[in-house]
Amino acid sequence: MKYCTNCIMPETRPDQYLNDNGFCNACISFQRNQEINWIEREKELVKTINELNLDKNKWNCVVPGSGGKDSTYQIIKAKELGLNPVFVTASTCDLSAIGRENLENIKNLGFDVIEISNNSKVRAKINKITLDLIGDISWPEHVSIFTVPVKFALAYNIPLILWGENPQIEYGGPEKSLNNNILDQAWMEEFGGLIGFRVSDLTDTYDFKNHELEIYKYPSVGLLKEKSIKGIFLGYYEKWDSIRNYEVAKENGFKEFKPELEGCYFNFEKIDNFQHGIHDYFKFLKFGFARATDQLSYSIRRGLISRSDAIKLAPKIEGKYPKSYMGKPLEKILQKINVNENEFIKISDNFTNKKIFKTNNLNELIKDKDNHLIKINYDN
Repeated sequence: MKYCTNCIMPETRPDQYLNDNGFCNACISFQRNQEINWIEREKELVKTINELNLDKNKWNCVVPGSGGKDSTYQIIKAKELGLNPVFVTASTCDLSAIGRENLENIKNLGFDVIEISNNSKVRAKINKITLDLIGDISWPEHVSIFTVPVKFALAYNIPLILWGENPQIEYGGPEKSLNNNILDQAWMEEFGGLIGFRVSDLTDTYDFKNHELEIYKYPSVGLLKEKSIKGIFLGYYEKWDSIRNYEVAKENGFKEFKPELEGCYFNFEKIDNFQHGIHDYFKFLKFGFARATDQLSYSIRRGLISRSDAIKLAPKIEGKYPKSYMGKPLEKILQKINVNENEFIKISDNFTNKKIFKTNNLNELIKDKDNHLIKINYDN
């Protein structure tokens, strides 16, 4: 397995490529970002907003998010831009106490917050289906965080949706995605929560009523054009920095998780949902890396840690069997979606890439006493 020669990202990341110098998409994008005239980009943002002729007597901007550091920063930025934002969120699958506290903090900052809760019984059933079929326990959340804000904007005729970062720029994606400033249905289907699975897969195979899945359906392109709804990435118009966002959010009441967060180098992101630990574990099973690699690579690019130190840290942090997340036992997390631990292990094994992890002469995965897998090599 090859790795980026600048950070520690492996070639197994979806849509990843390494250039002749061995740099990955994200590192190449980071270098390009240093050459962008961000003052001009900010002017472009102001021009884009002005061209919409927004009504200043009503909500004129939707800020989607979970209440995390980035969306807290986004809504503060929206206000600084002179917008009248409304924060719109879809209830997360297994909300943590600190997740609720940070969401309430946005209200306490003086913003309107709309929280739309999808049918918990339907959602739990989908959680179980998508964990089994595509190895994604949080598919309902990954989809509804994109669909719900757009549906709300349509319902209230709010012409602007201010998204945060384009993750394809920050974490690496195909060339065509790197200069994109608009989040639309095409982006959603290629890079958003719909990757590998569609709502139609549920309606065609499982016994769901059409209205039970309405919350997961992205509005048609024609309807969005008719209503003149535009979604833009704030990260296209300003130099996106998650640590800067965290610092701004913290100054405004956002709280990080204490003490250390399982499987993570940072303790201030992915703290709203107890399912994040399982989601990151499946990423490790499929591709041989998880959230700590993302976070350490991010830190290398910004000179916050050396590559050699990151190489040593990553295997100590990520890829462990998820016995708990934020202190909640795995058994309790699985209980919400009616899955027991034996079923979970079987599903996990089905998604484990045997080209990356050790097996015995019967092609069975080798695990230690704590159920941790063993990579064939750590060849970074």
